[in-house]
Amino acid sequence: MSMMGRVGPRGGMRPIDEDAQRRANAAAPKIEDLGRRVIALFRPYRARIVVTMLLVVLGAALGVVPPLLVRHVFDDALFPKSGGPQLGLLVGLVTTMIVLYLVSAGLGVLQTWFTSTVGNNVTGDLRVRLFEHLQSMELGFFTRTKTGVIQSRIQNDVGAVSGVLTSTVTSILGNAVTVIASLVAMILLDWRLTLIAVCVMPILVLVQRRVGQVRARIAAQTQESLSELTAITQETLSVSGILLSKSFNRQGAESERYQAQNRTQIRLQVRTAMSGQGFFAVVSVIMSSVPAIIYLVAGFLVAGGTGSITAGAIVAFTTVQARLLMPLIGLMRVALEVQTSQALFARIFEYLDLVPEIADAPGALPAAAAPGPRGRLEFRDVRFRYPDATGSGRDTLQGVSFVAEPGEHVAFVGPSGAGKTTILYLAPRLYEATSGTVLFDGADVRALTQDSIIEQIGIVSQETYLFHATIRENLLYAKPDATDAELVAACTAANIHHVIAGFEHGYDTVVGERGYRLSGGEKQRIAIARVLLKDPPVLLLDEATSALDTVSERVVQEALDEAAKGRTTLTIAHRLSTVIGADVIHVVEEGRIVESGTHSALLAQGGLYADLAAQQVAAARIDDDLRSA
Repeated sequence: MSMMGRVGPRGGMRPIDEDAQRRANAAAPKIEDLGRRVIALFRPYRARIVVTMLLVVLGAALGVVPPLLVRHVFDDALFPKSGGPQLGLLVGLVTTMIVLYLVSAGLGVLQTWFTSTVGNNVTGDLRVRLFEHLQSMELGFFTRTKTGVIQSRIQNDVGAVSGVLTSTVTSILGNAVTVIASLVAMILLDWRLTLIAVCVMPILVLVQRRVGQVRARIAAQTQESLSELTAITQETLSVSGILLSKSFNRQGAESERYQAQNRTQIRLQVRTAMSGQGFFAVVSVIMSSVPAIIYLVAGFLVAGGTGSITAGAIVAFTTVQARLLMPLIGLMRVALEVQTSQALFARIFEYLDLVPEIADAPGALPAAAAPGPRGRLEFRDVRFRYPDATGSGRDTLQGVSFVAEPGEHVAFVGPSGAGKTTILYLAPRLYEATSGTVLFDGADVRALTQDSIIEQIGIVSQETYLFHATIRENLLYAKPDATDAELVAACTAANIHHVIAGFEHGYDTVVGERGYRLSGGEKQRIAIARVLLKDPPVLLLDEATSALDTVSERVVQEALDEAAKGRTTLTIAHRLSTVIGADVIHVVEEGRIVESGTHSALLAQGGLYADLAAQQVAAARIDDDLRSA
């Protein structure tokens, strides 16, 4: 039975899925909380932030001093009221200015190092938190959510806010100090000119807020599109995806699908780049025109005799005012980035706020503390329904009850979709029973810790997953500290050691993406060896041989028989020949156990099991006839 949920139409920008989107909306953080939560990310680096802030304040303050010295250069050194130029004073002032520039540059280097260190560490922490939280989500979340969408949240969304986390604090602080210092200097030079220089700022702030709101909406759309683009890439360019598209000659259609989403992404990226550019162009024109206006107003002031103002003061004022331009624009850009990043942080915190549907209960005990003997499984009137956003549908399991005693081999057979795999996945609590009780070693699994349960269970599924790594690394995934002797013993028991020994690089052979360099039987036996290395008391076999040919099935079945010795084994079988020797066989139909017994007893009953056996015997005879023809 497939564990996958319903899959929507391919292509098109859409949310995670109905159920996941519902949970995300319920967990969506409020905008007013985002600032507090983002600030909390910096708490582990408070000391570095304090040092950074001191460097920023000192650097910004020093940067304003040279323009103030310009007034003395003009009024006291170059054009004093009496006498000629004061070259000694001029040299001293110029030297002081150069030293201040050098010190400011050095402080800038240190500031950049601290800023980069703190920002990238915070970004890395956020990425790890998201990764670890997603690992805690129940299996159903991943069957309902595209892998590419999950990858996009971790990589693209976190990457998109990296710049904000890295530079926002220092940028705001540095630019703010520079603006404040510049305004103070301008007021000291001439308060009337200062009023003229800053009169348009309130209007610019209001316009900037409106531009920020627009950019935030575009940013959210851009990340949704990027998620879909990542999902298409992951689906299509995986080994399985490429094999599927080549098998049906759909490469052209997949390229068109990618191009359509890529065009959407390009359009949104262009909108992001252009939003606010007109605003900043107007700001630059206004701020760049202010010096000319200052000269004009200063001329009227001097001509009208309303106040004394020197040429040095005018030059110093325009120099400081020019220095005000870049930090002011910088503050506005940062404000836009913060507004834009709100949508991205909201997407990240949506995932961080998702609550796993399956979690350890308060005071949960390890499985080893359960009162019963090791490896006993029991289902008591268990019902289960897969999450359905519509609230309709029927239970996948309807009152399933059975017991698997320690060391017993229990098999489940029945039509596809009957609920066999669901039974298997409820045992290690990969799914949670809707009602009824699943007991492990005499204790309700909901009273035990998930980690301790899964440590006692080994799973071999029909779809074997191997990492794109060496055989040794794939085996060590089950037991990182395993010795070479243990690897060989496990592989020998799984009937695969002699095959591995025949490879040029032996256990250091790279298996390729999802193990595609190996045959199906070889992959399956390596998976069995991996479980044997774990050495669990309970073994779950989910149609582990159904996808294999007759020869490979026989070899793998021998390995499975060896692995099952001394363990409680639950087997789902498509071919009845693989479970003839089971201690008890449960026949599952429409979520119920309708028959139970040994192979011979079930045949004698003449029910569903006998019908299934007859169908397979007939199919085998047809195969024999075809081979002999």
